Amino acid sequence: MSNVDLDEIAKFEALAATWWDPQGQSRPLHQINPLRTDFIQHNVGGLAGKQVADIGCGGGLLAESMAMAGANVTAIDMAEASIQVAKLHALESKLNIDYQQVTAEKLVANQAESFDVVTCMEMIEHVPDPASVIHACADLLKPGGWLILSTLNRTFKSRMLAIVAAENILKWLPKGTHDYDKFLKPSELLQYTDEKALQPKQMKGFRYNPIKDSFSIGNDVDVNYIVACYKPENVSNA
Repeated sequence: MSNVDLDEIAKFEALAATWWDPQGQSRPLHQINPLRTDFIQHNVGGLAGKQVADIGCGGGLLAESMAMAGANVTAIDMAEASIQVAKLHALESKLNIDYQQVTAEKLVANQAESFDVVTCMEMIEHVPDPASVIHACADLLKPGGWLILSTLNRTFKSRMLAIVAAENILKWLPKGTHDYDKFLKPSELLQYTDEKALQPKQMKGFRYNPIKDSFSIGNDVDVNYIVACYKPENVSNA
């Protein structure tokens, strides 16, 4: 529990009822979820049959997408209400996903080097120690596995779009959802992955088009960005 911010958990507990409303406050996540899933599939060589851990799963949007792609998914979050929503929706969707209310650091104690793929999307900017989460994610991976991370870059552009626009103008998210000082520059994130000897293979960014009201993925990483890192076969937690 040392790497849990209870105020941050409370924010997402309050959003739990809207996770699966594509027109609600989780709308941006619904819009980028296919892009995230395609990015993961492309980098890891497909998800079918792979053991996957989704860290900070929220209501299960990505977890369900990966399960539908054939992955065996374990998904964790510390917001109890979000986990309950995720479990109920998976039941309705007839998907077998192992949802747990536990931290990444705690999961490592029981399932180190158990997963082919670990995903952690839009979560590390909400914990006191992002390095601890990233290190735990790396330790969950089997040698030869893949870590997929996404977060917000700490730039003027991200402040304007992710906070001023998304929270104050478009009202996509409640005010105070994001703390600009907790955003991570790619160089900072890659320092944490390098500490676990992971190799970055691809980095892309998400861009919103207000005219089309849609997101696309490309090379602009000034706001939201996503990174695929590989754990070499000769790298072990031991």
